[in-house]
Amino acid sequence: MKKLIIAASLLIGVSAFSQAKLDPTKLNYFSVDVSPMDAAYYPIQVTSSKSDTPKVKVVYSRPQKKNRVVFGNLVKFGDIWRFGANENSEIKFYTPVVIGGKEIPAGTYSIFAIPFEKEWTIVLNSDIDKWGAYAYDKSKDVVRFNVPVEKTSSPIEYFSVTFVQTKSGADLYAGWDNSQVKFPIEFK
Repeated sequence: MKKLIIAASLLIGVSAFSQAKLDPTKLNYFSVDVSPMDAAYYPIQVTSSKSDTPKVKVVYSRPQKKNRVVFGNLVKFGDIWRFGANENSEIKFYTPVVIGGKEIPAGTYSIFAIPFEKEWTIVLNSDIDKWGAYAYDKSKDVVRFNVPVEKTSSPIEYFSVTFVQTKSGADLYAGWDNSQVKFPIEFK
């Protein structure tokens, strides 16, 4: 009988606990990130269209310039950079593509850059879901290629990514501070 009473008490306690409502004011929500996460799609209108399907998506965090010199100072020349802030940025291809002369299978890749004053090395890497470039593993690079740096006519406050349609696919543009790069993505 004693075992039956203990079992019944446990069952009632578990039932009462599982029915207790969480007070939303007691949850530990994170404050707003100073480098908010964003996504850029190609085609750009895919998020507002019922007929378009995405071909490329970049998920990245958008750090701000905040009156700082970015490239060569905040982001060191010659160092691997996460192509944004916080987690390393990721690029998803919904179909196979050609980038930097190499065919890349559909899938998700991390995207890094090694900035220099006049050109950047762009790196696509198979290792995803990492914080920053701290765990970057060069042996998992899928492709590396160089792109020239273009100077912008005015500073770009937030690191930004967008796409421009081309005959064979799209150019991915990335800009921040007074620097901008682009690289072609050819759809297979």
